Amino acid sequence: MVRILFICVGNMGRSQIAEAFAKHYGDNDVEVMSAGTRPGTYLTPNVVKALKEEGIDISENKPKKLEPWMLEWADIIVTLCPEAAAECPPIPTKGKKILHWNIRDPFHLPIEEVREIRDEIKRRVKRLVKETSRR
Repeated sequence: MVRILFICVGNMGRSQIAEAFAKHYGDNDVEVMSAGTRPGTYLTPNVVKALKEEGIDISENKPKKLEPWMLEWADIIVTLCPEAAAECPPIPTKGKKILHWNIRDPFHLPIEEVREIRDEIKRRVKRLVKETSRR
C-alpha cells in the first residue's frame, strides 16, 4: 500500500481532482489525501461539474488544511503548483518521493478550460498510479 498526498494552495480544485482520480484508478493499491496550504471554504463549482462528467462525485468534499502529520504519513507527495511547493512546510524527504507538477488553477475558469486541466491531471495521475503499482 502506497500513500499519496496531493497539495495545492486552496484544495478547491487541482488537488481535489488529483485525489479523486488517484482513488478511482488506484483501487486498493493506494491511500490518497489532498490538502491546501491556504484552504478555501468550498470546491470550485466547475471542478465538481467536470469530475461528475467522468462519473466521479466530489460534491460532498471540503477543502482541508495541510497539516505536518500529512507530510509524515505520505510516501509520495505531489505539489500541483509552484505556490504550494513554496508554501509547503519542510518535507521530511527520507524514503519519500517528491513530485512538483505545474498545473493551472481552475478557479474561475470556464468549464472548457477546467476540462483541459482535469484531463491533464487525469493523465498524470494514471501514470503515477501505474508506476506506483509496479513498486
